Amino acid sequence: MAATGATNAADEAYDVIVLGAGPTGENVADRAHAAGLSAAIVESELVGGECSYWACMPSKALLRPVTVRSEARRAPGFKDAADGPLDAPAVLGHRDAVVSYWKDDGQVRWLDSAGIDLVRGQGRLAGPRRVVVDGRVLTARHAVAVCTGSRAVLPPIPGLAEARPWTSRDATSAKTVPGRLVVVGGGVVGVEMATAWRALGASVTLLVRGDGLLPRMEPFAGHLVAESLAEAGAFLRTGVEVREVRREAPGGPVTVLLDSGDEIVADELLIATGRAPRTEDIGLDTVGLRPGSWLDVDDSCRVKGVTGGWLYGVGDVNHRALLTHQGKYQARIAGAAISARARGVPILESDPWGAHAATADTRAVPQVVFSDPEAAAVGLSAAEAERAGYRIRVVDQDLAAVSGAYLYADGYRGRARIIVDLDREVLLGATFVGHGVAELLHSATVAVAGEVPVERLWHAVPSYPTISEVWLRLLEAYRG
Repeated sequence: MAATGATNAADEAYDVIVLGAGPTGENVADRAHAAGLSAAIVESELVGGECSYWACMPSKALLRPVTVRSEARRAPGFKDAADGPLDAPAVLGHRDAVVSYWKDDGQVRWLDSAGIDLVRGQGRLAGPRRVVVDGRVLTARHAVAVCTGSRAVLPPIPGLAEARPWTSRDATSAKTVPGRLVVVGGGVVGVEMATAWRALGASVTLLVRGDGLLPRMEPFAGHLVAESLAEAGAFLRTGVEVREVRREAPGGPVTVLLDSGDEIVADELLIATGRAPRTEDIGLDTVGLRPGSWLDVDDSCRVKGVTGGWLYGVGDVNHRALLTHQGKYQARIAGAAISARARGVPILESDPWGAHAATADTRAVPQVVFSDPEAAAVGLSAAEAERAGYRIRVVDQDLAAVSGAYLYADGYRGRARIIVDLDREVLLGATFVGHGVAELLHSATVAVAGEVPVERLWHAVPSYPTISEVWLRLLEAYRG
């Protein structure tokens, strides 16, 4: 088919066409439709995407019983009742229900109710503003948004591909608990899945090339999570690399050979070491872009270097922040930008906090690791702030010293840190580790994103006795 933006009589025309029906794509289409634009969304798998069926939702369904039992064991009167093993079939059954048994009927009904057309199949660009789906031709009057997400990458280790290891999808959808599980990678996926499967009864060995877990967070976060995993019976080996993998028969044991010469035998091997964009088979070459590449975008998520400014890359595909909530945030920005440009409304791209600029992708990205204990962070770490040239002060507090933490659990362990920009006296980042800290994070996100002056934070009074009183302790320590 010719790579041309002209509309033929047989083409189906929409104002906006979205490739990928995950949370990001759904939000782009919804925002565009809410602004009065017609929208079609193209999906080759399940409507709802990675997050709904293989990532956020199933992983947290597996992890929630783990944290509830851990907290119950630390609550007076519950310890004996919570000391037994988790009911693995019940946990896995609940996980299956959370993901709607890998059926997308409910998500399709939502698209119908929102007035968004669903086109099933593999969508590929075929020149400017044109998408082909299994021979069906769709043309966009205003924009095409690529929201196809990312996929797990297998490193080039001899024998690895032939051994058919688990990726994150397999780890969240497995039907039975493996007797022995080796996890390669100390990031979010590796830590969360090691936590979940160890609690469900697997013998877990976690292999990390670096010197600790959660390398993108403050070092103390990885340290506290590693301590907890060790206490739960997981084995952690740092500073190691996998040199070779062998699996003699499908479904049989897998042997992992390390650079130290050691061998580890397991029933399953999870590789959690990286992601790549799902852009290898969507026709990027027809618009002058390289198939399989990350999409370079401006703050409105419009792809750079594409004539006419009609192509957008939203969510994981632009590599700005590979998180579902950030993808949905970008979708809101992109949807607003698309509708404004369709109406001819000027966009003030110089406004860093305007409705059409995804600046939180660099200034205030929040993330929670649902480990035991939880680790939550937003904004810059101390090391990142120093590398960026800020003049900072690091303020740490022991979360266990807060009355709310003492009431929350016997033997509570945790830590909080804020990074203060001394020149402007605003927060650049915050990190919390401990039970229940996920719900502390949004207050920190508001403070960082809003650039709230530290002196003003004194007037945000935390309720007593809650763990959020750590904010007062942090501010007291900052004042000295």
